[in-house]
Order: sequence, then C-alpha cells, then structure tokens
Amino acid sequence: MPTTAALSNENALLARAIDEPSAFGAVYDHYFKGVYHYVRYRVDSDATADDLTAKVFVKALSKLGSFRPERAPFGVWLYAIARNTITDHLRAASRRQTLSLDALRTQSSDDPQPEQVALRSADHEALLTAMSQLKRRDRDLLALKFGAGLTNRRIAELTGLSESNVGVILFRAIRRLREQMRPATHPGSSA
Repeated sequence: MPTTAALSNENALLARAIDEPSAFGAVYDHYFKGVYHYVRYRVDSDATADDLTAKVFVKALSKLGSFRPERAPFGVWLYAIARNTITDHLRAASRRQTLSLDALRTQSSDDPQPEQVALRSADHEALLTAMSQLKRRDRDLLALKFGAGLTNRRIAELTGLSESNVGVILFRAIRRLREQMRPATHPGSSA
C-alpha cells in the first residue's frame, strides 16, 4: 500500500532541499510509489506514467520554495501537482492521437495463454471504457483512492471536499462502473 503519512522530519528535509536538492531524495523515496500509482491509474501506459511521475517530482523540487506547510501538508501539495500534471497531459493528448508502444508489443512464450490475455484485455478495455463514461471528478477520486491508495480523509484534504462527500461520490462512481460493466441483457434473450 502506498505511503500516505508524512515523514517525521519532512519539513526539515524540505527546507534543506531548497538549497541542497539531494535532501529531497528521502521525500522522493517516501512519496514515489503512491504518486506513481495515482498517475498510472489515470494514464494509458507505463511509459507515460514514468514520464509524468518524473515531471511531478521535478516540478515539486523546482517549486519547493513556494510550498507553505501552514497551508497544507506536503503530500496534499504534491498530489495537487500530480493532478495538474495529469490534467495538462490529458488535455494535450486529447488534441493529438497517438499509438502507444505498449499496443505494439508481442507476447513471449512465458506469457499467459492467448485466451487469458484476451479475457484480461477485454476486461481492462471494458473498465477503461466504463471509466471514460464517468465525470472527470469521479475518475479523479477513483484514481486517488485505488491508484494512489489514499484514504478518504487524505482525498478530502487534497480536493477540498468533505470526507463523507468523498465516500458518497466513490460509492456512487463504483456503482455506476458496476452497472456499466454488467453484461447487457436483452428482452426475449436467454442469458
């Protein structure tokens, strides 16, 4: 599970990292996994997630002088940078169509049987299609919850919503996903 709690000496490390970037290493190590999972949950390839996660940490380090711990915890500030980076990427990607290199990979003999790959791929594709039908806010909250592994409380801090509102939105979004992924039954068909 990704780490969501602050480091015990986080503010001291952040203050030191402004003049000595190597001090940022411990903070990076602490938050990397959660940020990466959050980003990966929102984008379509590992390579894109790698690039965007790197951008998030580069931006955080370069803007560290503007971080104010009295306004919000560093984790909230960092995930806000991640959200903005993802939004910028998705906005730019919607203007151009590309073919992911992941789509061009071939299966090796150690991989699962083609039937298993096809079923998983179909399930994954159905999930992505269902996710794309949700509102942007719902997709974002689902990514924070399941991609980054954040608690509802941390999501509330990050988004400015109440904790109970986060829970309700997540519950409803998951219900909509289930409904969209449920096989359609047609009247008169025997299913």
